Amino acid sequence: MAETTNGTRILWGAGSSRTMRANWMLQELELPYEHRPIRSRTGETLTPEYTRLNPSQKIPTLQDGDFVLTESAAIVTYLGAMYGAAKNLRPPTAPRERARYDQWCFFVMMELDANALYILRRHEDLKDVYGEAPNALKTARDCFARQVNAAATRLAPAGPFVLGERFSGPDILLTTCLVSAIGRKIELPDLLHEYLKRTTAREAYQRALQVNRPKPAP
Repeated sequence: MAETTNGTRILWGAGSSRTMRANWMLQELELPYEHRPIRSRTGETLTPEYTRLNPSQKIPTLQDGDFVLTESAAIVTYLGAMYGAAKNLRPPTAPRERARYDQWCFFVMMELDANALYILRRHEDLKDVYGEAPNALKTARDCFARQVNAAATRLAPAGPFVLGERFSGPDILLTTCLVSAIGRKIELPDLLHEYLKRTTAREAYQRALQVNRPKPAP
């Protein structure tokens, strides 16, 4: 039986790839939760209530009873570890298998997200805030191209998913980055397009898309 927590489960955040990750894992696990679709740069993350939960004033944040967790990759991994046994979504426990799981998580979050996609977001979408930086944009796109090819090379012998036959947390992280890249008209290897067909066809992904869609402003 899965370990449980006392109290309400609440996920804060909507409208980004990072909030999509947390929503997707919750949908995969079919866990009941309250969704509070606050968004970045609206002032909603700056309130005293939210800042007490997440001093970084970023989204997503998960409240699982009296336990509070931030950072999308940490939330995905925690939910899988806590509740994933019945759905075969628990991270591996054998040291080398768990190391492979962690390797994929760290690789996606650093090499694809932080070092490339986040730079593109800052200096393309938010250039009025962070300024124009054409050299940084070119470097970020070049970096993403190299590292996404590395991802394809690693994925090819693994199987249909990152860890082989079994869908897992790193697939959520990788898929959200690849979808973001397509939105920026970044070319992907054919193998990764085939991979995306498998991951985005999942019912939980489709449900999470609907939940994660930001509500229109009143």
